[in-house]
Amino acid sequence: MGMPNHNTPSMTIQQSVQSFLDYLKYEKRYSIHTITSYQTDLTDFLQYLKYQFDGINISEINHNNIRSWLAGLKEKKLASQSINRKISTLKSFFKYQLKVGVLETSPMAKVISPKNSKRLPVFIKEEETRKLIEALKQSTEDWKSLNAKMLFTVFYATGMRLSELINLKEKQLDLDRSQIKVLGKGNKERIIPVSREIISDIQNYQKLKKKHFENPDEELLVTEKGRKLYPKYAYLLVNTYLGTAGSLDKKSPHVLRHTFATHLMNNGADLNAVKSLLGHSSLAATQVYTHNTIEKLKDIHKKAHPKA
Repeated sequence: MGMPNHNTPSMTIQQSVQSFLDYLKYEKRYSIHTITSYQTDLTDFLQYLKYQFDGINISEINHNNIRSWLAGLKEKKLASQSINRKISTLKSFFKYQLKVGVLETSPMAKVISPKNSKRLPVFIKEEETRKLIEALKQSTEDWKSLNAKMLFTVFYATGMRLSELINLKEKQLDLDRSQIKVLGKGNKERIIPVSREIISDIQNYQKLKKKHFENPDEELLVTEKGRKLYPKYAYLLVNTYLGTAGSLDKKSPHVLRHTFATHLMNNGADLNAVKSLLGHSSLAATQVYTHNTIEKLKDIHKKAHPKA
């Protein structure tokens, strides 16, 4: 599908935003989820501009307008991570306006992102993970428990994102080579190797699927009706299951992604390899897992060193 006409300086801010969102959708091919978060941030910003500076033109927006909006969000106790996401949205939006010639300079040049409070990823300890896997093997084989078992097993074995796993099609599995082709953010492909044991679990699931459903969806994991899993279904199953793990603050599928990465790092995996397996576009995103490794080293040092 072709791109809509680019902005002209006479466009309203609303039209500039729409043109930017169309660009993300048709040219960048971002997911609906990503586009929605951009849209939410920009809608909030526009509402603020309308309320504070009614009738402001896009070329009149300056760094002070943006700073005062961000200061208001900080007063409302919005987390640094959320404020940084909004700054990142505005940077992309104004960069696009430069690209299409609506603006000559971006008002974001003088806007500084707040420092994120270093929150380490929540993960499950190795011993506890083993217990959870053992418990899963003993669980009854109704379709819901089977899906809980598959979600937990595949998330922990591959470190996939929730969207990647629920959209994983059977044709992306290379069972002979024990690997899975994953379609990540921005349609980037990556290959994740898995053990023969995981392949065997997947094959058993596929056999049951053929037996249960006449014409199931092409995705690997399906609901009791043979239809593709939806995010909330997968989220709730994992959440309920992790509830049995006792001490976790968070119980989302992302915890299993963090667990996958942390266990790899703790067992000496190379940072670049972990980056590739997770499908991160920059090393900075992967480096957060080195903090957990350092914590573990400190712990070992404390227990093992006579002078510690």
